[in-house]
Amino acid sequence: MLVYEYMPNKSLDAYLFNPLDREHHSWEKWFNIIEGICRGLLYLHRDSRLRIIHRELKPSNILLDEYLNPKISDFCMA
Repeated sequence: MLVYEYMPNKSLDAYLFNPLDREHHSWEKWFNIIEGICRGLLYLHRDSRLRIIHRELKPSNILLDEYLNPKISDFCMA
């Protein structure tokens, strides 16, 4: 069984396509989300002891915590 921590802001696709959420955040917040995704990929591809290629990275597989920090999820194709 795979258990994820609770992510109150759902996934990135729900956040992207919700016009109410999109208007409340600055470019700085969007940049931080993008930078967090890049950091996660760098960890998976280079810094982790096991090299993991995700193969199905899409907005619905990126979860956002209460501070909009992204977490890469759904490793079934990895």
